[in-house]
Amino acid sequence: MPKKKKTDDNKHKVDASNVIGLHAAVVEQPITDTLETNYMPYAMSVIVSRAIPEIDGFKPSHRKLLYTMYKMGLLTGARTKSANIVGQTMRLNPHGDAAIYDTMVRLSRGYGALLTPFVDSKGNFGKVYSRDMAWAAPRYTEAKLTPICAELFRDIDSDTVDFVDNYDNTMKEPALLPTTFPNILVSANSGIAVGMASQFCGFNLKEVCDTTIAYLKNPDCDLMETLLAPDFPTGGELIFDRNTIREIYETGRGKIRGRAKDRYVKEENLIEIYEIPYSTTVEAILDKVAELIKAGRAKEIADMRDETDLSGLKLAIDLKRGVDPDKLMTKLYKLTPLEDAFACNFNVLIAGTPKVLGVRQILEEWTAWRTGSVRRRVYFVMKKKQDKLHLLKGLKRILLDIDKAIQIIRETEEEAEVIPNLMIGFGIDQIQAEYVAEIKLRNINKEYILKRVNETDALQDEIADLEDTLNSPRRLKQILVDELTEAARKYGEPRRTSIVYSHEIETYVEEAQVEDYSVHVFLSREGYFKKITPASLRMAADQKYKDGDGLSQTFETTNGAEIMFFTDRCQVYKTRLSEFEDTKASALGDYLPAKLSMDSGENVIYAVLPGPDYAGALLFFFANGKAARVDLTAYKTTSNRRKLTGAYSDKAPLACIRRLDADCELAVYSTEPRALIFHTALLAPKTTRTTQGVAVMTLKPKYQLETVKALEDTPITNQSRYRVRSLPAAGALLREEDSEERQMDLLD
Repeated sequence: MPKKKKTDDNKHKVDASNVIGLHAAVVEQPITDTLETNYMPYAMSVIVSRAIPEIDGFKPSHRKLLYTMYKMGLLTGARTKSANIVGQTMRLNPHGDAAIYDTMVRLSRGYGALLTPFVDSKGNFGKVYSRDMAWAAPRYTEAKLTPICAELFRDIDSDTVDFVDNYDNTMKEPALLPTTFPNILVSANSGIAVGMASQFCGFNLKEVCDTTIAYLKNPDCDLMETLLAPDFPTGGELIFDRNTIREIYETGRGKIRGRAKDRYVKEENLIEIYEIPYSTTVEAILDKVAELIKAGRAKEIADMRDETDLSGLKLAIDLKRGVDPDKLMTKLYKLTPLEDAFACNFNVLIAGTPKVLGVRQILEEWTAWRTGSVRRRVYFVMKKKQDKLHLLKGLKRILLDIDKAIQIIRETEEEAEVIPNLMIGFGIDQIQAEYVAEIKLRNINKEYILKRVNETDALQDEIADLEDTLNSPRRLKQILVDELTEAARKYGEPRRTSIVYSHEIETYVEEAQVEDYSVHVFLSREGYFKKITPASLRMAADQKYKDGDGLSQTFETTNGAEIMFFTDRCQVYKTRLSEFEDTKASALGDYLPAKLSMDSGENVIYAVLPGPDYAGALLFFFANGKAARVDLTAYKTTSNRRKLTGAYSDKAPLACIRRLDADCELAVYSTEPRALIFHTALLAPKTTRTTQGVAVMTLKPKYQLETVKALEDTPITNQSRYRVRSLPAAGALLREEDSEERQMDLLD
């Protein structure tokens, strides 16, 4: 039987009863305490120290990197390896070399994420518009600061900003950078914190500086006069919506729609896309187009490829024969990221507190902060000059008796007594005495001393001027204006993103699959409309109308055809027959004023089937004897507009509308009664729908043009009597045998 091990009762025992995880115990704690002790410190660290930019437009990681490069002499010196910069930055930023290098890449000129890059890069730094184009390792690339960084560090050593300890208290770093322009609005920035996010779009530097100057002169100025719209480094087009832009300027929130730029190469039958929205990538566009091709929704495309090279971005779309490039691009803008939205969220740290501000509020905060920085700089310079003046005043005291000063120094036995003896001998303070005592022997001559003393008057004037600047808000404001003007002059560039207006853009509407079959349509005089299939019409052909109503027009067409209804209010309503339900001859049909949501009292007077190509023209005859010939293409719209105003002229009452597919002869009747026959080739087409036309029939007072008919539809027998070779013409009095009434009598 094995022996039992003896336990050592004297061995020291560790009390681990309170160690969580070693025992199966539940520790109760209020949720508020958990959030306060665990969650909130982390959340505030992410918000304040990582994700949200401050009023200078930088996050801490940006600021640490740029300041390190500045201290390395990379503002004026040559480029150095990116690995060296990353290593030096780790003294201020302990988050690892990969994170630091990623920050450098985004700030670089080569990456192209900023309108005003701060890192002058050499080597492969990737591209912002490519998801898969990776940048080279830091040992292969080089970098320095761009010239505009001089505006970031101007007078940084003149107490313009506060300096704080780094993470291990071994170095000092600036809490903010004293930017001479509102970089918060110029540099695009984004960050995701805990419970909040920040998304800044970039604005053109010159526009921002001009707007800030205008704000300094008049805080109530209209910002949209100088700050046109956001500007993006990838170019493209910005779809301008005044209400949206104004909302962003006022609230700091809103969405901006942008689209790509393209050109059609006719010789190769392809479309080149050379600029894309800032918020998308080449890969996202290619993936979406490929998806559309597989789904059969982009049959017009033969091939699409990425031809981006050193000259810049280029996506090539090969077209199939007979494809309309404009129509295809309208579809791609609608269905792909070639048109995309940028969501603005101007969340910025103000004194450590995140606030969502509009542009005017940001300018208010920035100008207040920058004014404080300039005041600190002026005060710093003034103190330096005051200290120098104080020393020169002490030097002036010994001017009368330099030999006495030398004697005091020579007769003083101990070095420690030199300063006190000079103070007693000339009635100066310790600082002045030490300055006098440190003068080199070669400078103890009257010329040197007089030169230094003569500086006193100039220094006093400069100090007085600086004091006046400190006490004058107007002069401080002028300093800001001068700095902004100089920055705009030296570093301003033209806009990269073009501005287009929403009404100038063709809107793509994906047509639903509509069953196309033959139909007969009927329009009554009072505006009732019916669509009847041939089968239904064969079963019952007698049309039903209200009392006093009757047939006005009828057509044979297809269910998918487009139709236009002209009204007595000089308006036209466009729709498709597929939007009307099939009905029977025994029904009254749809009442068009209600179906098409017409204005009160508006009535349909004429219907037109324009066809897919809008071939032909419309002839408008007015009661004053004039006629207008308008091509049907004038009613063709690029957008899905249902209602067009100004369908025809309202200068005179409308007498008649006729569709003209080919030139022919028409008979015009007046109330006198007179008639004339003319060829429609005499009417020249007009470019505007509201044209008053040209005179066709000259009318006597109290008479007006009544109606117009095709010559073959008239009972006129002696056509040469009424035919004219030029317009206008009076026509001939209508004879009894040529009148409609006489013809009816003969038939009876």
